[in-house]
Amino acid sequence: MTRRRTQKTSHLRVQVANEAARIMREQGVKDFLLAKRKAAERLGARDRASLPGNDEVEAALKEQQRLFGGGVYESHLAQLRDTAGKAMRLLEDFQPRLVGGVLTGAVTEHSDVCLHVFADAPEAVAVRLMEMKIPYDITERRVRYSGERTENVPAYRFLAGKIAVEAAVFPPASIRQAPNCPVDGRPMRRARLSDLAELPGI
Repeated sequence: MTRRRTQKTSHLRVQVANEAARIMREQGVKDFLLAKRKAAERLGARDRASLPGNDEVEAALKEQQRLFGGGVYESHLAQLRDTAGKAMRLLEDFQPRLVGGVLTGAVTEHSDVCLHVFADAPEAVAVRLMEMKIPYDITERRVRYSGERTENVPAYRFLAGKIAVEAAVFPPASIRQAPNCPVDGRPMRRARLSDLAELPGI
């Protein structure tokens, strides 16, 4: 690949990352791959080398929120983190950990609070929610570990006010081995309730 073509591809890659971030921010798309495909189609980027990594899209999303979101973004992030703290206190018996955009700051008005909780029996989480008279839905999440190992884990979704919270349930032993982050492929960052005191909005 010539230097000129390399520069063109690099420039297009940045454009796709920015457009994908805009799509996630404005249209509520949560899936990185879908956002990148829509961005690539809109910009006519057909070369796979023009597709940015998820980490590049996340960085573009954070920058756009910083530039365009202003106080509204900061207030919403604080609200999400406050809700995360309340949900973690509710599920404190299950050693909750905050993960995802609410932890990293890469959120939009469509973002959910995502938690990892730990229990021998996933039904114990359902019992806790029923005790608190909190309606919930059961879903499933596929997580990936190093070595291409994947697992499906149950997850409970419920509302805290108008904000959706999803608590994925892992066996207790998994607290020492986080699945890979879909953004950068490294073990997912997890935060305890006590860690949230260092974040704005808690």
